[in-house]
Parts: sequence; structure tokens; C-alpha cells
Amino acid sequence: MTTKAYIRGLGYHVPEKIVTNTDLEKIVETSDEWISTRTGIRQRHVAAEGEATSDLAAGASRKALDAAGISAKELTHIFCATCTPDEACPSASTRLQHKIDAAQCMSVDMNAACSGFLYALETARGMIALHPQSKVLVSAAEVMTSRINWEDRTTCVLFGDGAGAAVVSGEKGDDGIELVDSIVEADGQHGDLLVMPAGGSKIPYRLGDVISEEHFLHMTGREVFKVAVRSMVDVCKRILAQNGLTVDDIDWLVPHQANSRIIEAVGKKLQVPTEKVFVNVDRFGNTSAASIAIALGEGVESGDFKPGQTVLLTTFGGGFTWAAYLLRF
Repeated sequence: MTTKAYIRGLGYHVPEKIVTNTDLEKIVETSDEWISTRTGIRQRHVAAEGEATSDLAAGASRKALDAAGISAKELTHIFCATCTPDEACPSASTRLQHKIDAAQCMSVDMNAACSGFLYALETARGMIALHPQSKVLVSAAEVMTSRINWEDRTTCVLFGDGAGAAVVSGEKGDDGIELVDSIVEADGQHGDLLVMPAGGSKIPYRLGDVISEEHFLHMTGREVFKVAVRSMVDVCKRILAQNGLTVDDIDWLVPHQANSRIIEAVGKKLQVPTEKVFVNVDRFGNTSAASIAIALGEGVESGDFKPGQTVLLTTFGGGFTWAAYLLRF
């Protein structure tokens, strides 16, 4: 018999600083109209100087632990999904473990770019299947603005900073959200279409080097759009079929909050009514791995996601990686 896994508590945290499209007009050649009509984004949260990924993760994690009624000392595993860790070493997860005063538990980062939260959820579900008494903290956090070229208007308008977290266990509790099923996949042949080229072992830092465009995010937008929509639609159809469900059985579709055009295209191709598609990209921008986690936390907080509902999550990120996850509230 397979051990079931449940989200026992959710939380999200974003920096205080807000940068609007009007603010961006002052630093790069763009306009509020250009950004909002093409992306649906009107503002994004931006980390303060010295505010690290693990700081945002800690804020979200404390809220998730409080919601779950679980102490950090009870945690057996910490997974931090991020592609913008505090530093290359140590991991953001160990920084997070220290900041929330968790037990000396397994702590590891996971980099699946924007798909990181769903990858980490599936890993948590696997841990609970192996060790049913586990209590796993899944945190997804990004300071994307630290890897953005603010002179590149094609990317700097898209991203924001933030974190979301979930506490996962084999016990449902009073309001546990069941992790029903998932499909998580990747295809590395498209890796160069969405990449931070420099700063790793391929193009390492050297003394005296000048920071160049290669140290920031590069994206071939049109091609990324095509693969993103195709992959998310396909994986959603397969996860529904795998569980004997149709779109009519879904109360909410929560897609990765990349931009409004991708969200709209995925919803339209799946024939999900607009009112069933959760959207908050207008206020947060693309927060990469944190996107779905923030959306879940906000949806529970607002009362949009209710007991008895079935929610379909889907995401897409650099690598390329993508995933779909079915939740039952």
C-alpha cells in the first residue's frame, strides 16, 4: 500500500520593496503599456540590498510551519528549490535550516528553475513513501533580480523576488491537502534557450574579470513560449488521463506565473474557463521556482482554494523542465 502524502501548511513571503512598471520606465527604455499588454505584469517585489534567498525562504517557511502546527525541530528534511542560492556553497537550504533553527536534518537545494517547487514536492512525497514518519519542509525561493541585466528590457521587466513554502507529511491533519499524483520531466536539448551562461564551471569567475552580459539571464523568448505552452498542455492532459479525470473535474488550474500570454494560451488549449485559472502574475511577476508556491499560499489565504476542490498545478522552466501535479483539498 502506497503511503499518502499531504501538505499540512503553506506560507509565502515577498520583499517589502515594490517596483512598478512606471519605476522601470526611469531605468530602461520601456513603458507601462508595453509591459502590461505583453506580459500582464504591473509590479514586482524586489529584494533589498543584502536580502538573500534564504531570508525570503525563512519568512515563508515560518508561516508554513505555523500553519501546519509543526515545530522546525520536528523536521526531518529540508528541500530548497532555487536557481539563485545565497552563494555557490554552502547551499541555501543549510542557510535556511540555521535561520529557522531546525533540527540537524537532511538539507539540500534543488535546481529545476521555475519547476523547482513541483520537483521538490515530488521528492518530498518520495521521502514519505520511504520514511512514513518524515516531516518535510519544501521551500521555493528566488532573488531573480540578482541575476537580471537591468539594461535588458526583454528580461528585466519579467522577474520578481519571493518565496513560498509547504510542510509535507504522511499525516493529513485537519486541513491536509493530498498530493494525488504528478508527472515531472525534462529535456536538456533546449537548455541554451533560457540560461545564465557564466559563473559556473563552464565559464568560471577569474580574478580581474569584468562582469559581462554572460553573467545574467538570457532568454530566447519566442522559442521558450512555444515549448512552454506545448509542454505544459501535454503534461496536464496526461496527468488528467492517468487519473481518469477531465478538465471538468478540475476546480482550479494554477499555471506557472511566467507571463499572461503563456497563462492564457495554456488555459485556452486545455479549454479551462478563465474564471478557473488562478493568476497573480500582475502583482508578483515571474518569481521562478517560487511562483506556484506563492500562488498556492495566496489562494489558500484568500479562500479561493476550498476543501473538496481538485487543483491542477503546472509549470515550466529552464533546462527545460516541466511538471504537472494534482492536489485534492
